[in-house]
Amino acid sequence: MPYDATKLKDYEIAELAEKNMPTPMQWAEKLGLDKDEIIPYGRICKLDFMKIIKRLEGRPDGKYINVTAITPTPLGEGKTTTTMGLTEGLGKRGMNVGAAIRQPSGGPTFNIKGTAAGGGNALAIPMTEFSLGLTGDLNDIVNAHNLCMVALTARMQHERNYDDAELAKRNLRRLDIDPTNVQMGWVIDFCAQALRNIIIGIGGKMDGYMMQSKFGIAVSSELMAILAVATDLKDLRQRIGRIIVAYDKKGRPVTAEDLEVAGAMTAFMRNAINPTLISTAEYQPVLVHAGPFANIAIGQSSIIADRIGLKMFDYHITESGFAADIGFEKFWNVKCRMSGLTPNVSVVTTTIRALKMHGGGPKVVPGRPLPEEYTRENLELLEKGIPNLLHHIGIVRKAGINPVVCINAFHTDTKEEIAMVRRYAEQAGARCALSEHWLKGGEGALELADAVIDACNEKVDFKFLYPLEMPLRQRVEVIAREVYGADGVTWTPEAEAKAKMFEENPEYRDFATMMVKTHLSLSADPNLKGVPKGWVLPVRDVLIFAGAKFLCPMTGTISLMPGTSSDPAFRRIDVDVETGAVKGLF
Repeated sequence: MPYDATKLKDYEIAELAEKNMPTPMQWAEKLGLDKDEIIPYGRICKLDFMKIIKRLEGRPDGKYINVTAITPTPLGEGKTTTTMGLTEGLGKRGMNVGAAIRQPSGGPTFNIKGTAAGGGNALAIPMTEFSLGLTGDLNDIVNAHNLCMVALTARMQHERNYDDAELAKRNLRRLDIDPTNVQMGWVIDFCAQALRNIIIGIGGKMDGYMMQSKFGIAVSSELMAILAVATDLKDLRQRIGRIIVAYDKKGRPVTAEDLEVAGAMTAFMRNAINPTLISTAEYQPVLVHAGPFANIAIGQSSIIADRIGLKMFDYHITESGFAADIGFEKFWNVKCRMSGLTPNVSVVTTTIRALKMHGGGPKVVPGRPLPEEYTRENLELLEKGIPNLLHHIGIVRKAGINPVVCINAFHTDTKEEIAMVRRYAEQAGARCALSEHWLKGGEGALELADAVIDACNEKVDFKFLYPLEMPLRQRVEVIAREVYGADGVTWTPEAEAKAKMFEENPEYRDFATMMVKTHLSLSADPNLKGVPKGWVLPVRDVLIFAGAKFLCPMTGTISLMPGTSSDPAFRRIDVDVETGAVKGLF
């Protein structure tokens, strides 16, 4: 029976639901897993994916369902809530179903959006563990990444302080690293704008090498990208070794292998390669693996989690970050290409609130009350915002995937507003379902579950947007025009020089194109809502993730280190000193 989501906060619903959450051994029995395939971590567990994949390798894959969204407001439009609700709804229909979602970052958890656990009765539990580090994957990434920077900066200091003979005595060769061409920075799992540009090594000769450096948020680390696409521990180790940390003074790459730190980095990551198993509030299985931020990272649950889920479940739901122009585009052209998996359905999450914003509604500011335009019927404003939904439906249809529009219901939505969205979605060739999973859990998601089941039974004509043989600049042009709706692309001289270099080097020709763009607009300007016209995509840099095999065009002014707002979520988080329970999580 669903909890009263109108009176209880999310963390209170989580506390109630967690009382009956399966234990690791109960999960093993429920899912038909061998005991040695479960790795307990307190009241949750990891799954030994290699053992499971080997045992189930002959089993046919289940249906593969992706969840994406329209361009969101800064509040988010409930993609994880929809993923949890759909999982619960299919469970109510008696289906063998599971999901894979991304581990939340401390950045949004303690900043604007709060935890990414879903909400109401469509919630991932245990909520506190999920929101605050889970089984340590992000901590492993932070430690492995920063160890690499320790190795780099220590090596630079020693090469400055010692001649070649002394280096040889210490069993070191001179790498001759160019301090003005260091690619990596440090990472921390918070939004910390004060660390975007820093000077390190201030002090004396033994206090390090003084140079400009930087911090990014942890999920922007190449190690997170590698975790999302690695196939096994051997592949993980090889990819970590290929990470380009810096360049020498002749322009040659200096890798983690060159710094002799790749093995130690892999030692930190050895447990992170196994997905964590948690639960919906109605006790369907949920795998957690890899991280968020599809605007600056791959933003997908891992290939490993999806491979396990497709073997274990008849319906496996996976989530992509932000909207279809960002997260789904990377799922479609990067993740599916690298995994070889073909999706059956993509669910496009939308809200009446977001569509009104795209129709010209007032600015939505986290922490402030919504203007009345969003809480009262306004068909004119809604209709003006519908093109954003239609654009995202069109993106999914370009991939040859069946789209299902999910109207994530709010109590302020009216019948006429819902009918308008449904009519336009169906005219665009998509199924459309109203879902009240936040309020009613699985019972409220039955219409959505039925629409997804029907769509899964239809033929899929899956195709990529571009071939791997296409040069980088041409790929970016195709993505900008076909996915974002731009009139073209402009490149800074520095970005174009890098792109040409990558195009001319055969080693990089099969690297994936991983766009970095704002999630708040189809364009590169977060202030442009709806479906902007008459604009070009500005590319200012191209980063290389040689281990993940990504080339990352940087567009607009987006930063790899977000900033903390003036009213962050951490102001409302506390601990009950009598019980030790965390309160204030969304």
